[in-house]
Amino acid sequence: MTNKNDEQDVAFGFRRVGEGEKQGLVNEVFSKVAERYDQMNDLMSGGLHRLWKDDFVAMLNPPRGQAGFNHLDVAGGTGDIAFRILRAGGPNVRVTVADISPEMVDEGRKRAETEGLLGRCNFTVGNAEALAFPDRSFDGYTIAFGIRNVTHIDKALAEAHRVLKPGGRFLCLEFSQVDVPLMDKIYDTYSFTVVPAIGKVVTGDGHPYRYLVESIRTFPKQDDFKAMIEDAGFANVSYRNLTGGVVAIHSGWRI
Repeated sequence: MTNKNDEQDVAFGFRRVGEGEKQGLVNEVFSKVAERYDQMNDLMSGGLHRLWKDDFVAMLNPPRGQAGFNHLDVAGGTGDIAFRILRAGGPNVRVTVADISPEMVDEGRKRAETEGLLGRCNFTVGNAEALAFPDRSFDGYTIAFGIRNVTHIDKALAEAHRVLKPGGRFLCLEFSQVDVPLMDKIYDTYSFTVVPAIGKVVTGDGHPYRYLVESIRTFPKQDDFKAMIEDAGFANVSYRNLTGGVVAIHSGWRI
């Protein structure tokens, strides 16, 4: 389907919008929630997002010795993943954070300065679909709870493959398809009623959180996303469900 300007329509939550509109709408969502994004993650997940992120970084397993490791974390504006990687790895691990939201990047940079990590962590405003880095620049690439917000997932995956060195690892942590009977119905009820209500209380606006919930439901299922990663050129692609499939970690390697 196309709109009146002959643009391809894409999903923005449960709505269809022109592909040229989506990124601006996503940016607006995150500009509204940037200052309280991590607080909202705690409230929405009951703190589980911290355990999921710990598992995610454990799978990355950055080198703990003196080896250099140049890592890219995409859509990681507030630094939550980047800081975990730096603490898990050795002194020569470096992380570049690229996020399309200037407000999220500002929050991350302030946190990094407060925690004394700014010297090993660089924050940039950048689009996952068109990264401003040379080919084969990074040893690792992570994206957590961000890829479902890009306009063209296939382009973001192709860019991930492009900027990784041969032998580099791609890891994606994303909300996914619950695979436990009855749990899926409880999860739906919680997502569409409790989460927007919490968002309204904490930030004064529940609409951004309704979009975030809707975007989870329109994201490809685990096996479909695995196939997309393979189509982008990655090898040995696999995934692991956490909390009954509420989230999944997808892994792939550039060979």
